[in-house]
Amino acid sequence: MPAQGQESPPCKLRVGAERMELLLPLLEGKRVALMVNQTSLVGEAQLHLLDTLLSSGIRVSKVFAPEHGFRGDVDAGKSVRDGRDLRTGIPIVSLYGRTKKPTPEMLQGVDVLLFDIQDVGARFYTYINSMYYLMQAAQENGLEMVVCDRPNPNDYIDGPMLEADCKSFVGLLPLPILHGMTVGELAEMINGEDWLSPGDSLRCALTVVPLVGWEHGEPYELPVRPSPNLPNTRSVTLYPSLCFFEGTGMSVGRGTDRPFCVLGYPNKAYGSYSFVPRAIQGADSSPLHRGKRCYGVDLSRGEMPRRELSLGWLIHYHRLAKRLGHKLITRKRFFELIAGTKQLARQLDEGLDEAEIRASWQEGLERFKVRRRLYLLYPEQRQ
Repeated sequence: MPAQGQESPPCKLRVGAERMELLLPLLEGKRVALMVNQTSLVGEAQLHLLDTLLSSGIRVSKVFAPEHGFRGDVDAGKSVRDGRDLRTGIPIVSLYGRTKKPTPEMLQGVDVLLFDIQDVGARFYTYINSMYYLMQAAQENGLEMVVCDRPNPNDYIDGPMLEADCKSFVGLLPLPILHGMTVGELAEMINGEDWLSPGDSLRCALTVVPLVGWEHGEPYELPVRPSPNLPNTRSVTLYPSLCFFEGTGMSVGRGTDRPFCVLGYPNKAYGSYSFVPRAIQGADSSPLHRGKRCYGVDLSRGEMPRRELSLGWLIHYHRLAKRLGHKLITRKRFFELIAGTKQLARQLDEGLDEAEIRASWQEGLERFKVRRRLYLLYPEQRQ
């Protein structure tokens, strides 16, 4: 349930981690383990939450690191190593590698688990899945769970629902690709829908520290990149639509200064814009088509794209590849896992247009919208 606090709108935006009047009483006198990364910044000085809690006398026993690591400088999909924070000496324990859920041994000497990471609102963005496993560990080990809430920059509902046979770490929860929820609301839904222990109705002792000064439908620009290959607002906005291409033979611009803002393939028929992916330390050391000139489209310029899930480029390049005798979807199983369904690849092969594909999502989306409303912590702007 949300932590209680009084506020008088309108008010300045404050993320949950900045509401120390609510957060500190939940942690004082307890041994705390954090799941945080480079986005866990608070206040005008943008201090890290770890440093802020330590300076407030909170006993932080360890930090759990998600994908990209505690400092956010590990390549996508690469295992994160254990270590120690150089500034504080606090142990950093990886939860992105073989182990994605804290073991009972990892949780010895811990009373409270705290999650504070900026999400981008997409089902395949793995931070929400790390939060799920953290909540599950809290429930199984009798620990308290605190989620510090932050706005969702892709705050809308769209895309196919996850199908059971496409469940993976890039699609773990029964959500559409864009769920239109904050991490705090999603944590409440995970608990309330009994997703932690299906069939047993077991829940964790959850407290969400809500943000203030924001409501659904308001735009939100991230103060820091949420991961190495989402460096700006445009890439965050385009990410849900372009992530499908991670299951294809086309580059999404990893290894360039415009990741998730360009598309290309080493063939001039794919477009007039060109780029050459290179190894970039801390972003992608071995990008697709490294050292090869790729041709395609540049989406990094011009008017800011609308906040919507678009299939336009996916359909365009699927049809182009077919005319050229190429195979666009070269990693079919990964494409299915990203889409959360086997149906999308078949629909593309059958030549369906975007409206026809979207029609197949609507029944599932309407059911989800009904359940989602039960867990919203913030008002929705009228359209």
